[in-house]
Amino acid sequence: MRVLSVASEAYPLIKTGGLADVAGALPAALKAHDVDMRVLVPGYRQVMAKLRKPVRAMGFDDLLGTSAAILAGRIDGVDYLVLDAPALFDREGGPYTDGAGADHADNWRRFAALCRAAATIAEDGLDDGWTPDIVHAHDWQAGLTPVYLRHGKAAATPTVITVHNLAFQGQFGPDIFPLLGLPQTDFSVDGIEYYGDVSFLKGGLQLASAITTVSPTYAQEIRTPTFGMGLDGLINARADALHGIVNGIDANVWDPATDKLIAANYTLSSLKKRQANRRALAERFGFADTDGPVFTVISRLTWQKGIDVLAEIADDLVAMGGKLAVLGSGDQALEGALLAAAARHRGRIGLMIGYDEPLSHLMQAGGDMILVPSRFEPCGLTQLYGLRYGNVPVVARTGGLADTVIDANEAASAARVATGFQFAPVTPDSLREAVRRAIRAFAEPRIWARLQNQGMKADVSWDRSALRYAALYAELLASKSETP
Repeated sequence: MRVLSVASEAYPLIKTGGLADVAGALPAALKAHDVDMRVLVPGYRQVMAKLRKPVRAMGFDDLLGTSAAILAGRIDGVDYLVLDAPALFDREGGPYTDGAGADHADNWRRFAALCRAAATIAEDGLDDGWTPDIVHAHDWQAGLTPVYLRHGKAAATPTVITVHNLAFQGQFGPDIFPLLGLPQTDFSVDGIEYYGDVSFLKGGLQLASAITTVSPTYAQEIRTPTFGMGLDGLINARADALHGIVNGIDANVWDPATDKLIAANYTLSSLKKRQANRRALAERFGFADTDGPVFTVISRLTWQKGIDVLAEIADDLVAMGGKLAVLGSGDQALEGALLAAAARHRGRIGLMIGYDEPLSHLMQAGGDMILVPSRFEPCGLTQLYGLRYGNVPVVARTGGLADTVIDANEAASAARVATGFQFAPVTPDSLREAVRRAIRAFAEPRIWARLQNQGMKADVSWDRSALRYAALYAELLASKSETP
């Protein structure tokens, strides 16, 4: 079975968030199920620099107004297809923003071109003859792929769209529609029109053969007005096509036994070696000592992630004997609130603004708790990394956090299945109580060791989820063959 995955980022080529981890890890996990997946990504400057001896696999004289090519290459066993379109992607800044942090003004064209290229691969095949049986689009940046496919000779090719975060919908003004190369009929309530604008994600949700989200709970949450972000009506209308498949992690990249980015490797049977990472983390964040539990936060610093609530209880966390290590960036006001807390509690609260992949590994290996107070969280990966590394999760009871962490309540603790702490709602009082519960458990070495043990034994790999994706692909192909 041949599958074309279309994503705006994929680790290790380019990463700004969890989407990259998923797009980069899923192909390897699917190989065990006889799925040949190739990943199409934009040729950002950072991506082009990592390609080694790529092979030209397709050319475009006019791809939404620019010349372009598809370059094929293999990295870490994954087959990548890179859309080489310098006019669109060879520029300063990140995948979506310029060097000053503002969105690229032509993001609509950049990602529409990605979608149009994906549809052309399905229609004509690559120069080596490879043609996908299924096209799998990720988030709004790939959302127009099923729309373009509907109008070409590969209209019967089944498509999947995965929603990693419904809050980001790829919404642009109506003036761009004539430039997309789509028939006028698509600018309608049954197409990509959304309150007078164009929505890339709506197009994908409307036309994909199947819709997946990155956890079962989030699949149900987005059917409600609270989490549906204005699209709950459409999602409910397509409920029969909706599937919740929880993310996994790349167990080769995230393995405390072999991780080269941490101070000391360890396993479940050698947890004492973990202390070297704890000491290294304390030194990195300037903690005055290594006493008391260390709460880690690796996150975008935004309202969605509950960082305002964290900032509000930071003083209480310290008063209860905890320390706080934060890595992330985002809203300037929230960055400022955390910087102020760090200034009030030197040696107890540390903040690193930005993203640092090696540091994130050390924080998982050296922290005692990974704190995820998100107001909504489609899946979340940091809590999965925490489980793998013995960094006990303290999470809001929402989305994938609720699906992957078992609360240490009385029943779960007695049954020895608890792996962390859940709390709800996302308020200062609720978060404060969850922190208090975690600190109490940390003070009991046997209880804490059991939590770490149970978490590290949890299966957070892609194995089960890859099986579900393979089964979904097979189901879609079977339905296609049965269609007269």
